Amino acid sequence: MRLLPLLVAGAAFIAPAVAFAHPHIFAEARLEVVAGEDGTVSELRNVWRFDDMFSASVVMDFDKNSNSVLDPDELAEVGKTVLESLEEFSYYTTITEDGKTVKVGKPDAINVDFKEGQLLMFFSVKPGEVMPLKGKLTFGVYDPTMYAAMDFASDDDLVAVGDKFSACTRTVVRPDADEVLAQNQDTLTEAFFNDPAGTDMSKLFATRLEMSC
Repeated sequence: MRLLPLLVAGAAFIAPAVAFAHPHIFAEARLEVVAGEDGTVSELRNVWRFDDMFSASVVMDFDKNSNSVLDPDELAEVGKTVLESLEEFSYYTTITEDGKTVKVGKPDAINVDFKEGQLLMFFSVKPGEVMPLKGKLTFGVYDPTMYAAMDFASDDDLVAVGDKFSACTRTVVRPDADEVLAQNQDTLTEAFFNDPAGTDMSKLFATRLEMSC
């Protein structure tokens, strides 16, 4: 059985993908797409706030001194673990340029905090290639295994930053799951539901920022 690294606590960072037909972790996301002065996409800034239950499980697994809080060194260990675990999945950050997937580079660090009972992660990624503001561009955050549900509470949580975006139109797309299933019933096979990461079809359900430049 194929094993996948996932955003789960402690030693459970790997688990069988076949079990992940529905989300077990929930997070509110914010994504800022930044344009550089040279007219290219310079970076994507991510902020994730996780649900109380998952956040509590991380405390239990990483609280090495058993003081019921995550101290700075423990928060750093969470970030380091996630940094290595999610590399295979492009840190749940998806980019396309005229329909072609653009991979992202490894961030310098995953910064982690814990506030009001919830785990927060902050990090930036850069496109793996020069990406001019031209054509149809899409940006989003989703987990291809569908183990974690990454939700944008408001359209304002998908942001284009930089004057160079002034020549682009911006649309937030929130796909209707029933419509996606109806439109793709011939390609959404049993293999997808057993291993969504293996088919790359889960992105059809993901909220995204579409820009035409």
